[in-house]
Amino acid sequence: MRIIFMGTPDFAVASLEALIRAGEQVVAVVTAPDKPAGRGQKIHESAVKIFATQQHIPVLQPVKLRDKTFLDQLSSYQADLQVVVAFRMLPEVVWNMPKHGTINVHASLLPQYRGAAPINHAIINGETESGVTTFLLQHEIDTGNILLSAKVAIKETDTAGDLHDNLMQLGALTLLETIRQLKEGTLQPKNQDDIVPVMHLKHAPKIFKEDCKINWDQPVDAVYNFIRGLSPFPTAYTLLDGKVLKIYSTAREYTPTPAAPGTIATDKKSYLKFAAQDGYITVNELQLEGKKKMNVVDFLKGYRF
Repeated sequence: MRIIFMGTPDFAVASLEALIRAGEQVVAVVTAPDKPAGRGQKIHESAVKIFATQQHIPVLQPVKLRDKTFLDQLSSYQADLQVVVAFRMLPEVVWNMPKHGTINVHASLLPQYRGAAPINHAIINGETESGVTTFLLQHEIDTGNILLSAKVAIKETDTAGDLHDNLMQLGALTLLETIRQLKEGTLQPKNQDDIVPVMHLKHAPKIFKEDCKINWDQPVDAVYNFIRGLSPFPTAYTLLDGKVLKIYSTAREYTPTPAAPGTIATDKKSYLKFAAQDGYITVNELQLEGKKKMNVVDFLKGYRF
């Protein structure tokens, strides 16, 4: 089949690479436009564009997905199927163009965790398993008929970064299996409404900076899950002497009589911990505003409370 691939970040590259290695005919790639990033505002190309260029695959970078020039370009490739992995919402004129429609790879076990940040929210909520789902795009985001799904366990120590890497590889394998069954005609699409009642759904909306501030007036487990669910990005933070302190890695300590939530405990040499509702969160890795990311011992060597 002639396939057009749509994606932007590293998460999508694994699926694109899997398609190419499997010998699938990827005739074009659609990704985000180049944009300036970082302190130097250098032009940044998406991970998908960099990989596609290396593979000599034509790359389209539309600003507007309804633009006639882009739609004409897309149509000219005469794709049988479109594959979307970590891209933006598509208008119907795009997702309904190929005869086999458009398959999306989503990083959750749909219909649970529809939305932009399923990996983060699964860990924040203390889930013990997650997975990937392939489904057919339709009008409402992440609601199309499910094609295949695959599960993966979440360890108590897993961060969002760990789960991201696991699902990235699992998503690529599940995509290949979906396409194989599509060719053989053995897929049996399932309506999401028949799987979980709407009132029991958990959602995964986009996470903004203001959502990342730690609320110490919660149980230790909730704070621990919140921090690892935002690590390494977008990163949970608190304030230390008026400066933003990002926290990447922690350990839990339970005690029946902790100090007031948010209180700092430290020997100024080997440990730094914050009081929560029923214990302490001990910080292992952190980054103070304007400084580099470092372990807590190195941080304490140079910080004066």
